[in-house]
Amino acid sequence: MDVYDVIVVGGGNAAMCAAIAARHIVSRVLVLERAPEYMRGGNTRHTRNIRCAHPNADQYFSGPYNEEELLQDLISVTGGPANMDLAKFTIHQSSMLPQWMSDHGVNWQQPLAGTMHLGRTNRWFLGGGKALLNTYYRTAARMGIEVRYDAMVEDLIVEDGKFDAIVLKKGDAQELVRGRAVVVATGGYEANIEWLKQNWGAAADNFIVRGTPYNDGHTLATLLRKGAKAMGDPKGFHAIAVDARAPKFDGGIVTRLDAIPFGVVVNKLGRRFYDEGEDIWPKRYAIWGGLIAAQPDQLVYCIVDSKTIDRFLPPMFKPYQAETLESLSNALTVDSRVFLESVAEFNRSTAGNTDLRMEILDGNTTRGLTPPKSHWALPIDRPPYYALPLRPGITFTYMGVAVDEAARVLDCAGAPFKNLHAAGEIMSGNILTKGYLGGFGLTIGSAFGELAGRMAATHARS
Repeated sequence: MDVYDVIVVGGGNAAMCAAIAARHIVSRVLVLERAPEYMRGGNTRHTRNIRCAHPNADQYFSGPYNEEELLQDLISVTGGPANMDLAKFTIHQSSMLPQWMSDHGVNWQQPLAGTMHLGRTNRWFLGGGKALLNTYYRTAARMGIEVRYDAMVEDLIVEDGKFDAIVLKKGDAQELVRGRAVVVATGGYEANIEWLKQNWGAAADNFIVRGTPYNDGHTLATLLRKGAKAMGDPKGFHAIAVDARAPKFDGGIVTRLDAIPFGVVVNKLGRRFYDEGEDIWPKRYAIWGGLIAAQPDQLVYCIVDSKTIDRFLPPMFKPYQAETLESLSNALTVDSRVFLESVAEFNRSTAGNTDLRMEILDGNTTRGLTPPKSHWALPIDRPPYYALPLRPGITFTYMGVAVDEAARVLDCAGAPFKNLHAAGEIMSGNILTKGYLGGFGLTIGSAFGELAGRMAATHARS
């Protein structure tokens, strides 16, 4: 039976970085993508940019962003990484990723303006995530990397701390595929609603899964059964506010709504429940999925008026619109009386505030209001009025497997499996604990994909 040098399980950014890195060292590399070809790439299909440290402004960065600032940003939004050494490794590697990506065909575009304000910290790849994937797959084809689609990994054969083979299922047939080393890069379990219910209960039925329906955590569950050490909060996820009318799966980036800093957010009871202007949006947008998940029926509304409706990217679906707040409330699933009181109280606390400046912490705050709105707090007083319905939109889960500095999966005793590596979302819990920095998932996937592929190939060659 033929034996591959390195088998990569998964077909997204982390997987392709691993496959390409491995192929530079060994000759026989196999990629197993569970999805059909037209759906290849997992959540990478919906990405747009990558966060990287860099010393100076250039054609693609609007200013410098050093490693220490990136680390402090990560700590500020997550409370601190689970494994500081791996976080620092990722950040250090991030400065080299643009060149590595360019060397393998990726093209770039100049930074975009808008509510994300990421031009200084993130680099944008031309054409978005689908173009990134197409580039990597073309590069892989030129390098002679074999790719199989609709490839469901039923099981991993692991004995005495060593990977030996994969049980591959296609239809009713099974095949044993042997390899000298394996990289698992199959994402999280955000598309597995029953698994999410173990920690979120019935609320998970109201979650919207922004990305691929193929990330059901099957391979993660297999690794845990084989004795891999779990890492990360099983209730933790990267989840944001998305349009409540979005499709259940795979709606992608267009379902996201960035309106929250421009107005107020109320739940079905008609009450505000969190500071909409706590910090600049790239540092706080990813907490809103969890906040909404904790609200009744996981449904809230962002309320804005004619002063700010054109200040953020337009929504995928038309917002509710009315000439009076009372009429607007009647179109929503809210307690109308409490809703009107909440907006009136907010307006009293912001009287006199003007001149919205989203690119800075502008100090336009509420006065005597709980919860406060710390910045960008303008009265909602100019008709027409608008409401955008929001639900939690899950990007990926944080609980995965523990890895070491060579991206090797660790067992429950903390010892590494000899030739079993992991990269991407399936190991992101080593670094992400809660919250998120825009573009940092691609950073983790790229840095650990390259590392895992290189180390797996080095083991295979030895």
